[in-house]
Amino acid sequence: MSFPMTPAEARVDLSAIRANAALLRSRASGARVMATVKADGYGHGMAACARAALEGGADRLGTAYVREALALRAEGVTAPVLSWLIPPGEPLEEAVARDVELAAGAPWLVDEIAAAAGRAGRPARVHLKADTGNGRGGATAADWPALLDRALARQAEGTVEITGLWSHLACADIPGHPSVAAQLDAFDEALAVAEKAGAGGSHVIRHIANSAAALAVPRARYDMVRPGIALYGLSPIPELGDFGLRPAMTLVARFALVKRVPEGSGVSYGHLYVTDCETTLGLVPLGYADGIPRHATNRAEVLAGGRRRRIAGRVCMDQFVIDVGDDPVTEGDEVVLFGDGSRGEPTAQEWADSLGTITYEIVTGIGSRVPRVYR
Repeated sequence: MSFPMTPAEARVDLSAIRANAALLRSRASGARVMATVKADGYGHGMAACARAALEGGADRLGTAYVREALALRAEGVTAPVLSWLIPPGEPLEEAVARDVELAAGAPWLVDEIAAAAGRAGRPARVHLKADTGNGRGGATAADWPALLDRALARQAEGTVEITGLWSHLACADIPGHPSVAAQLDAFDEALAVAEKAGAGGSHVIRHIANSAAALAVPRARYDMVRPGIALYGLSPIPELGDFGLRPAMTLVARFALVKRVPEGSGVSYGHLYVTDCETTLGLVPLGYADGIPRHATNRAEVLAGGRRRRIAGRVCMDQFVIDVGDDPVTEGDEVVLFGDGSRGEPTAQEWADSLGTITYEIVTGIGSRVPRVYR
């Protein structure tokens, strides 16, 4: 019999994943939906969330790394999947053999993919990436023709099939940011160059929209959108609201110890919290090794004993403390760190706001010691 590594749970509501996928499909105006399940499904569990997203109406899946896509195949997921962050030396032959589509933003990578396809005995399906102003992966406007030429040459020899043209937006989560329109103009130019070179066609999928653009920038939808954080029910543009999305993760733990302490008691490392009267402290067995940020110290709130409580003192590697006053709590009582807010608990967005970060970091940071429990 195996046991969880820590007495806590990240409860994942798969019906919320399905509902979010359906909502995103309805907002895509006929474009296909690629559900992005990289980073273990943004911390929610990759395979389970991939299946739920497909059940909700997603057409395809996206991962950052080839090994993530191969893990999906090992779990029996057969839907089309694209991997886009490929350093030298990745298991490309296995990826081609397992029908994983691959992204390339440089001629050397096209060559490496083509060589792997030759060994696999079948052509590789490739999406060519243009850097339209994000400054990360992809070919710049100056390098784009050379990338197209190399891919077309490999396509002519039968080792590569160009199935996608794509890019990524830098500021779609900032409403009205001028770079969004500039990048879409640059993408249109890149598509026109590709079409003229012979790399276009109705079978080639054009895509640039992340969650924010899929929800708020209709012009960016093209043939497909690639929602990530929105799939898990977290808004990519919090200032515009939640768009009707349903948060999928609820993080819970249970008190490991409850005790009365006198006035003036220092709590946790550094005594950054000192009790101002006789009170009850509750010890929660989660810490920064589990993804609870150390700077949640004296900042983030949890729900315990029917009320919100702020973390009292330093977050440690495996535990933190809350001050529950005179309320009647005991060992084993549930503590909700964040969820969908329906019971009065904080949301991941509130945690992110209180810690000066984004929800992506909150949910992807929940460590492997915390089991994911699907509901």
